[in-house]
Amino acid sequence: MFGNYLIGLREGLEASLVVCILIAYLVKTGRRDALKPIWIGIGVAVGVALAFGAGLEFGSQELTFEAQELLGGSLSIVAVVLVTWMVFWMRRTARHLKAELHGKLDAALRMGTGALVATAFLAVGREGLETALFVWASVRASSDGTSAPLVGVLLGLATAVLLGWLFYRGALRINLATFFTWTGGMLVVVAAGVLAYGVHDLQEARFLDGLADKAFDVSATIPPDSWYGTLLKGVFNFQPNPTVLQVTVWALYLVPTLALFLAPIGSGPSVRVKKQKATDEKADAEASAETTA
Repeated sequence: MFGNYLIGLREGLEASLVVCILIAYLVKTGRRDALKPIWIGIGVAVGVALAFGAGLEFGSQELTFEAQELLGGSLSIVAVVLVTWMVFWMRRTARHLKAELHGKLDAALRMGTGALVATAFLAVGREGLETALFVWASVRASSDGTSAPLVGVLLGLATAVLLGWLFYRGALRINLATFFTWTGGMLVVVAAGVLAYGVHDLQEARFLDGLADKAFDVSATIPPDSWYGTLLKGVFNFQPNPTVLQVTVWALYLVPTLALFLAPIGSGPSVRVKKQKATDEKADAEASAETTA
């Protein structure tokens, strides 16, 4: 359940921060008239994400067992690829996310209502689709016949919305770079478990061989239905009897990915970073001038 809570919190907070930045900038610059198109774009993005998740869940139920396993395994791998890209991207851009969104919003304001709707839709929609896919894959991987995985996701999303609201109201100050580094590292561990489960699905679909070739079996020591077995499965997607291929893929993904993610980004700011910082400072100065006037 904790792993699913972390996914809901991490993915939901990204979307919440994007919404907060867009809304706060429009309010600060006196463009409240543009709030409606932004909320329309956000609403459409959320609806598309929910429809995508529902399509994955209910559409897969009409397939044969092998087809379900093939689809689930393939989408689990796609989800891991997307989430891995996302955590690396967010780690590098967390400090300058505001400047990037401000620039896109300024361009949309000059183009009109349709551009504002599209900007909000694209900004939130990407996060929504990634969240829907990874949540579906993770819940499927950690499902034990109960609603605990889904409850974990919903609690994480609710926490993210609350934190986003506190962030917007100025009642909460967090170091986004540090937050996304820590949660990103934990999410890489969760993603490794989802990847291993996806490989197992592909083996059950007979797309990959080695289903009977077990790396180890500790089911007697760590029963899957025990509280500690449930805890390990909920946090790390732990499986007491994985195949050799599962363990190999898990290790080949986790070790280098976590090492690269935790490695220092670099001490000196890049030209792009300096440009983004200058753009942000300019936008803040213009907003202050308009407010004073």
